[in-house]
Amino acid sequence: MVTEKTLVIIPTYNEADNIRPLVESILERYPQSLDLLVIDDGSPDGTAGIVREIMRTESRVTLLTRPAKLGLGTAYLMGFRYALEKGYERVIEMDADFSHDPAAIALLSGGLKNADLVIGSRYMNNTVNVVNWPLSRLILSKSASIYTRWITGMPVSDPTSGFKCISAKALRSIALDRVHSQGYSFQIEIDFRIWKKGLVIHEVPIIFVDRSIGKSKMTRHNIVEAVWMVWWLKLLSITGRL
Repeated sequence: MVTEKTLVIIPTYNEADNIRPLVESILERYPQSLDLLVIDDGSPDGTAGIVREIMRTESRVTLLTRPAKLGLGTAYLMGFRYALEKGYERVIEMDADFSHDPAAIALLSGGLKNADLVIGSRYMNNTVNVVNWPLSRLILSKSASIYTRWITGMPVSDPTSGFKCISAKALRSIALDRVHSQGYSFQIEIDFRIWKKGLVIHEVPIIFVDRSIGKSKMTRHNIVEAVWMVWWLKLLSITGRL
């Protein structure tokens, strides 16, 4: 079930080819049942301008802009704070490149009935639901999931997933001002902080389809950060400083 108190947060950087069809797809599929927040990092390709055009006829879309590419994590944190300030009951994290199917928003939102965080998982029940990824990227992602679970003990099969639904209760329970990671690490950190608060995490199966337009934003820095971040989170938890 999707309610009018649901906010879909979509960070963007150079997504001019994707953002209009994605926003229109979501709005058409969920008429009057959710709002969209696009957070654009100064895309030189005019992404923000396209969103402004949509906003002229669609009141459910909001745009926040930043002067430069400041990272996925800080974009989502901005979106989380906006959602809490505006009284939303839940937020959906979603990529702008159609790798996350708008049809699955209802599945994520519905799962929140009995949970505080619902993760769209690519790797549930020993399966791999990923389309069009090179083998090297798939191995990296799957290995990161196994590594994270091994180090942290977190019972999540896909902790790096960026398609998830989070309750306002969960967002209020964690210290957003202490979250500083990006990319893979940001998703891991949010999951871990919610889990350590004793809140309920569920996973639902999704099919992840790699982008067909534009370039991936994944960097070597994101990968390195994820490797040491899991140890840092574990240390913070052990010392009571999470």
